[in-house]
Amino acid sequence: MAPERDGTRENARERTPTGATATTRPRARLDQPRPPRRRLLPEWDPEAFGRLSERIARFLGTGRFIVWMTVVIIVWVLWNIFAPHDLRFDNYPFIFLTLMLSLQASYAAPLILLAQNRQDDRDRVNLEQDRKQNERSIADTEYLTREVAALRMGLGEVATRDWIRNELQDMLKELDGRRDGHGGHEGKVVFPADRSPGRDADDR
Repeated sequence: MAPERDGTRENARERTPTGATATTRPRARLDQPRPPRRRLLPEWDPEAFGRLSERIARFLGTGRFIVWMTVVIIVWVLWNIFAPHDLRFDNYPFIFLTLMLSLQASYAAPLILLAQNRQDDRDRVNLEQDRKQNERSIADTEYLTREVAALRMGLGEVATRDWIRNELQDMLKELDGRRDGHGGHEGKVVFPADRSPGRDADDR
């Protein structure tokens, strides 16, 4: 009986995993995203909240809001002064009205600051884009300036019409000077246009 018990103990030792395989915790798969964790605080879209804050800030900065707030305050004060005592909900000195205005101001200030921060971020992005555009424009201008300078240098070596005309005039003056120096028609250079029609037949 003892050998059998020893055999069963050895088999149990072989079956029980040891080392790294002894952990029964399931392994996290790396090819799948982690499941979202539960949070106690509510989640919201910061972009949607930012857009809502900008809309509220724009409305707070309009004349319509000032007119409506003035109307509400006047109606509030008149109601609590001239209404029957049973219907008054905020007697003089209007503590509840002061509390509501303070609450409105406490919420309006952060909303306006949030809208300004978003506007600053947009302005920063626009300035960065403008800076990159200016850098590209400066680089293009420098390139065009170098090209124009190269074209000017290349044109400086090309014979222009005025230069050829001046050279031809100088040559004509030189030929006229030679003709006047030798006298007669011996040293005269006759151009094809100056020849008479009968000269070709005589030359032949």
